[in-house]
Amino acid sequence: MCREAANLSRQTNMDASSMHIAMFPWFAMGHLTPYLHLSNKLAKRGHRISFFIPKRTQHKLEQFNLFPHLITFYPINVPHVEGLPHGAETTSDVSFSLGPLIMTAMDRTEKDIELLLIELKPQIVFFDFTYWLPNLTRRLGIKSFQYMIVSPATVAYNASPPRMQNSVNLTEVDLMQPPLGYPVSSIKLHAHEAKFLASKRNWEFGSGVLFYDRLYGGLSLSDAIGFKGCREIEGPYVDYLEEQFGKSVLLSGPIIPEPPNTVLEGRWGSWLERFKPDSVIFCALGSEWKLPHDQFQEFLLGLELTGLPFLAVLKTPIGFETLEAALPEGFKERVEERGIVHGGWIQQQLILEHPSVGCFITHCGAGSLTEALVNKCQIVLLPQVDGDHIVNARMMGENLKIGVEVEKGEEDGWFTKESVSKAVKIVMDDENEVGREVRTNHAKLRNFLVSHNLESACVDGFCQKLRDLLK
Repeated sequence: MCREAANLSRQTNMDASSMHIAMFPWFAMGHLTPYLHLSNKLAKRGHRISFFIPKRTQHKLEQFNLFPHLITFYPINVPHVEGLPHGAETTSDVSFSLGPLIMTAMDRTEKDIELLLIELKPQIVFFDFTYWLPNLTRRLGIKSFQYMIVSPATVAYNASPPRMQNSVNLTEVDLMQPPLGYPVSSIKLHAHEAKFLASKRNWEFGSGVLFYDRLYGGLSLSDAIGFKGCREIEGPYVDYLEEQFGKSVLLSGPIIPEPPNTVLEGRWGSWLERFKPDSVIFCALGSEWKLPHDQFQEFLLGLELTGLPFLAVLKTPIGFETLEAALPEGFKERVEERGIVHGGWIQQQLILEHPSVGCFITHCGAGSLTEALVNKCQIVLLPQVDGDHIVNARMMGENLKIGVEVEKGEEDGWFTKESVSKAVKIVMDDENEVGREVRTNHAKLRNFLVSHNLESACVDGFCQKLRDLLK
C-alpha cells in the first residue's frame, strides 16, 4: 500500500499546521464533483478549502459538502456569452457543442477570481482548464496546482511535450501509437479513435484557444501537477510526466467517495431484490453521452440478447422526445419483466453496491471507474470517443486486465448487439478463461484499494508534498 505515502503520513501527523487551499475546477459537474470529493478528504485533515463555484450550481453540491465549517463555497457570477442560453453556467446546462462557450465564460471570470484571491489569500489554487491562472497566482505570491481528473496515462499519451511539439500536424497514424518514451506499450488506439483525436487537435475550446494548447499551457506554467491515484497503478506515467515537464507530479490517492448518507430508493431496491445475487447488468454511460439512435437500439438489443435482467441508464437519443419513442420495436414488451431503461439521475454508488448487481457497463469516466473498482460487480468497458475514456479502457482491459472491452469496428467504431452480449457473457461466465482472469485481477485490485489505511496514507502523503511545495 502506498509505501512512500505511508512513511510521509507519519511526518504529516507530527505537523498539524493546516493549509488554505482554493479550488477552481472547470464548470462541469464531472469536474466540480471530484474536486469536492478531494476537498472532503483534505478538510477531514483540518485543511481550509475555498471552493469557487457557479452561483446557481452551488445547491447541487451542498449536500456533498461533509465539512461545511472548513469548506466554504464562493459563488461565481458566470458572465453571459453570446450564443449561450441565458442562465447557462455549466456544461450540463447546454449541448456538447456549446461547451467551448462555457469555457469562454469561465475565462471572463478572471478579474473576479483575482479579487477573490487577493481577499482570501489562499496558499495554493487547484485548477484544471484555466491556463491563465498560474500567471495570475504568481503575481500574487500564490502557488498554482493543476489537478487533473483524467488519468496521468491519458495526459502522458495526449499532451506530453513529445506530442505537443507539432501538435496540430499530428495525423491519426501518429496518434495510434504512444509518444516517444511512453512507459506502457499495451495502450494503443484504434483507427476511428485516432481519427477523432487528430481532429480534436484543431478544436477551439473557449476564447479562441485550442483545447490542447489550453491543457499544455497549464501543465507547463503550473508550479506542480496532480492526479487521483496511487503509485502502484499510476507510477510509470507519473515518472514519465515528471521527466517530461521537469516538475513534481503528485498523486492524491484513489479518492473513493464517502458512503452516501442516504439509502437506495425503494423502487430500485424492490426491483433489484427480485433477482439472484450477481445476476443483474447495470449500465450507466455518463451524464452527457447520447448514443446515436441506431447504436442506442443496438445496445439495448445486446442487453436483451444476454438473457439477463438489466437496468440501463441512458440519455434520450438526439431527434427523440422520449426514451420510449426511441426503443426498438417490440422491445418493451419482450423485456418487461426483466429490463428497465431509465433516463433520469440514479443513485449509481448505491446501485453498484447492491448484491444483485453482477456486471457494470461503463463509459469509462474516471469517477465511474473508481466506483466500479471498489465494488464486486464485474466491469464491461464501452468507452466514449474521448481521449480519457479510451485510454482508461485500454488500461483496464489490456494493461491491468480487470475488465472486458466491447468490440467495435476498427474504422467506424460501431458496436453490434452481438459484441455487447459477448462482453457481458465473458465477465459473467465462471467457465470462461478470460472471464476468470478478469475476475481474479479485479478482486485483487479491489482488495488493495479498500485495504485498511491505504487511502488515508496516500492523502496524508499528498498533503505533506503540498506543504513541501509551499516552502
